[in-house]
Amino acid sequence: MRDTGGARNEHAGDRGTAPAWLETGTDVCAVLRGRLSTPAVAERFARAGWSSRSSSWYGYEVETGWCQAELDPTGGSDTLLNGLVVPEGLDTLASLLTGFGLSFTLESYDDEGTLLREIRSR
Repeated sequence: MRDTGGARNEHAGDRGTAPAWLETGTDVCAVLRGRLSTPAVAERFARAGWSSRSSSWYGYEVETGWCQAELDPTGGSDTLLNGLVVPEGLDTLASLLTGFGLSFTLESYDDEGTLLREIRSR
């Protein structure tokens, strides 16, 4: 999802230029487990003040001022979260997912694919 061109965010549609933090944000991914379907997870993000839109037949894009992520069903009951987050937003994202009642393993990576941090729900 990283906008390497620096001028336009390909996932922003007609919403304008990419936020500057996309250049320095870290890759984030998670497997979200719980009783919520992928559309229900996207709805929870929207209720928390994030923008949410359908991005494919079954996937959603959720975004706020410090994180942009895709939500995709796994074919089972889990949802994959994949995107970019400002490094200082990882704990906030984990708290939000916990508040949704989801169990998860949240990971952040640098540009070379090195694991920077892992947060597991309790």
